Amino acid sequence: MNTEHDNKMILQTIFVKFLGTTVDKTLSWKQHIDTISPKLNKACYTIRRSKLYLSNDALKMVYYTFFHSVVSYGLIFWGNSTHSKCVFKLQKRAIRIIMGARNNNLCREFFKLLKILPSSAQYIYSLLMFVVNNRNLFLVMQNVHNKNKE
Repeated sequence: MNTEHDNKMILQTIFVKFLGTTVDKTLSWKQHIDTISPKLNKACYTIRRSKLYLSNDALKMVYYTFFHSVVSYGLIFWGNSTHSKCVFKLQKRAIRIIMGARNNNLCREFFKLLKILPSSAQYIYSLLMFVVNNRNLFLVMQNVHNKNKE
């Protein structure tokens, strides 16, 4: 299908990078997650190398600087993607590195101890904050139902 605007052809692409977020034509977000995964792997490497010299509190700051900042950007859009499981696995890797745990250790308690939200919980939090900060964009129930109370 050809698309025109002002007598100019608009080329179709598989994906486009817009404001640091990679959007693919099916909105599966796979391309975006594939783009941020190497950054998250580098963050895990940085945390691992820093573990030799830093306390857990300092490692947590490294985590927020290199890992959390990448994950949280645009999370409201891609956080519900089926491909976001890859990000969660990388997040668990980072948490295990901070805590000095093995790959087969469960992370639930580590998240609680570090007071870090798992990526799925961070996604829900981001959605809730969007709604709270943009209440004027949403209809109140009384505006939807036009029943007159007498």
